[in-house]
Amino acid sequence: MNEPAGKQDGHRADTTHFGFRDVPVGEKQKLVGEVFSSVAGNYDLMNDLMSLGIHRLWKRYFTATAQVSRGDRVLDLAGGTGDVAALLRQRVGETGELVLGDINGEMLRVGRDRMVDRGNVRGFSYVQCNAQSLPFPDASFDLVTIAFGLRNVTDKDAALSEMLRVLKVGGQARVLEFSEVPEWFKPVYDFHSFKVLPRLGQLFASDAGSYRYLAESIRKHPPQEQLKAMMEAAGFARCRYRNLSGGIVAIHDGYKA
Repeated sequence: MNEPAGKQDGHRADTTHFGFRDVPVGEKQKLVGEVFSSVAGNYDLMNDLMSLGIHRLWKRYFTATAQVSRGDRVLDLAGGTGDVAALLRQRVGETGELVLGDINGEMLRVGRDRMVDRGNVRGFSYVQCNAQSLPFPDASFDLVTIAFGLRNVTDKDAALSEMLRVLKVGGQARVLEFSEVPEWFKPVYDFHSFKVLPRLGQLFASDAGSYRYLAESIRKHPPQEQLKAMMEAAGFARCRYRNLSGGIVAIHDGYKA
């Protein structure tokens, strides 16, 4: 049985984490929404600052190695500005369909505008939705992806269960997320995250607080083995993960048996 959101990280059942702060479960969605509404216009800049630009390579590998074929129907959760969906478009071809889902309307608007600017109009649809309660029928998609979004979900267990529900039998779920680095690398990684990143956020986006939250949210996200166990508990089969860049990020896979 899935634990309530507040218990995933040792909190009381009525609280969860927002970065390093404990907040009432009902408030996290609003607080996260404010962060992403704030950074929506600078989303690429945010990712560049957090990953030193390597996020573009991670996303290319993430999509290039996904189990997807021409004509497939794909749901990209936390689809944001459409980076992952645009890459997956090349995999599903003209007969495939990409659904971008994001809880934040501002992010979806940025993503839709970017797709239009790129000439990517056909085969895309945009749905503002909560990953914990997806507005899609059972067995609707061949592939479900979520890149750099799961750590911001209040109830990760519920989101994983929903991803499984909307997958077709044999379909794949993929999670790309910042993860846990080796002990020897943590001092350097922490210095960049907590000293450098907020200052860059203030300098380039006049928003140190949002960037500080994003760094903190990475530390609160379940590490590799724990997330794998959560996917197995949700009902996924053949769960595995692959570290990229020494564990700065990891790709988790699971399948609907």
